[in-house]
This record gives sequence, C-alpha cells and structure tokens, in this order.
Amino acid sequence: MTILVTGARGAIARSLIEQLLTAGHKVRAAGREPAAARLPAGVDVMEADLARPETLGAALAGATKVFVYAEPTGLDGFVAEARAAGVEHIVLLSALGAEPGSADRIPRIHGDAEQAVAGSGIPWTFLRPGGFATNALQWAGSVRAEGTVCDPFPESHAAPVHEADIAAVAARVLTDPGTEHLGAVHVLTGPGSLTRREQAEQIGAAIGRPVRIVRQSLDDHRAELAQWGPPDVAEALIRTAEEAVGRPAETTGTVQEITGRPPRSFAEWAADHAADFTADFTAPES
Repeated sequence: MTILVTGARGAIARSLIEQLLTAGHKVRAAGREPAAARLPAGVDVMEADLARPETLGAALAGATKVFVYAEPTGLDGFVAEARAAGVEHIVLLSALGAEPGSADRIPRIHGDAEQAVAGSGIPWTFLRPGGFATNALQWAGSVRAEGTVCDPFPESHAAPVHEADIAAVAARVLTDPGTEHLGAVHVLTGPGSLTRREQAEQIGAAIGRPVRIVRQSLDDHRAELAQWGPPDVAEALIRTAEEAVGRPAETTGTVQEITGRPPRSFAEWAADHAADFTADFTAPES
C-alpha cells in the first residue's frame, strides 16, 4: 500500500511522513517544491501541484490512500484524477467551521474542498483542526528581536493543536484497517484554551527569557497579515480573533480517542520550537 502525502513542505505533512515511515509504511510525498522539504531517506518524492491536475497523474499512480490539503482554487481536478487512479481513501485536512459558499474566504475554501471530496465517490475522512499551534511562528521575528509579541487581541482565546498531533490522527486514520473513519468528520484541538497573552508567556518559559505582549493597532496588524494572504483572509482572521476575546475555546477529546494519547500542550509545542524563537528560520507552511 502506497500512501501519498501532498503539501510535502507543510509542517503537518512532514510530521505525517515521518510518522508513517517510522511505522513501516510506503510513503510518497508530493508538492510544488518537494525537494525543499528536506524529507528523510526512503520517501518517494515527486513534484505535483493540486492547482494543476495535469501534474498529478504520476504522483497518484499506484497510490491507494491520500492525505490532501484544501486547495484555494478547488479540488475538482484533483478528485477526478484520484478517481481515475483508483484511490481508495482520501483524508482531507480541512478546518473548524468549514462551510461551502460562506462569505468568509477561509471557511469557504475548506467547505468547498470538503464538498468536492465528498462528491467524488471515493471514501473520505475530514480532519477539522481548530487553531494551529504553528500560527504562533508569526511572532518569531519580534520575539527574537525584542522579546515581544505584538497583537491587537491579547485576550483572544484558542485551543492550539500541535502539528504532530494532527499528523498522528491522520496516520491512524490512513492506516487503520477498519471502516470506522470512513465518512467521519474529526474535530481536533489542543488540550486547553489559552489567550494569546498566555501563549506568549509559555513561549518565554520555553526559551528561558520573558516575552511580553504589546497591544498592536489594527492598521499595523492588517499590514502584517498582508504578507500571509489577501485582504479578505486578513479581515476574516481579525473577526475570528475579536469574537474570541474573553471567550474560552471549546476543546475535544478526539486526539486521545484516535491516537490513544493525550494531545500535546502548547507549552510542549513551544519547547519543541524554542529554536525557532531564538535563531533565524523560515516559517513553514501549516
């Protein structure tokens, strides 16, 4: 059985590839620039672009199961190629609040991706993480330079989930021999709700020096978000953060139910990524 993991440069995909290899599975990795992911030996690495279905045939050939990210331009071409290749199971990395046709870009992208996969005729599983712990990497530059986190919503809550936990769930779903995950929607969170102020404090504890939070103006925040995506994405992120001020995020027990171990805390994530906040690095994709 060959498992195809797309988005090979992403933090979740890289963790998934490593976990599958460790468990003895045959893994093929595909992405726009897969060589840049610096993947371990034993991985069949191929160039493929979900936005260009004509590049997918070789990557899908012989693959029985696929892990795929939502693609902003849609997944219709991908699912058509996957169906033609005889893929037996698609695990889609979606997002909490996915909603096809939503006025907000992020829920719409993920909802449309879910709709395309569900309509493909191929058995599927959707993973819907809440906040990614890796989102905190956007603060790395200011933490390194000044020991600060600049944010307009210090008391905004989230339950950040470690990329290794998302990958562990994906690995189990892809390799379990039964059918319990087929047609399932798994909502994934970290173990507890934290404010952004608390996340900054835990990063400080991980790197051994205080990290203070500085309240940022919305104009400056928009300017920063512009480097991560278009304006409508920035506005959606701002609305979500503002709505979460003073409102603890709900958590789920899904990671433990599926993997048999509790989800990693944000403090563990910060310890795992301490070097990112103390040395030059390039922030990975999710």
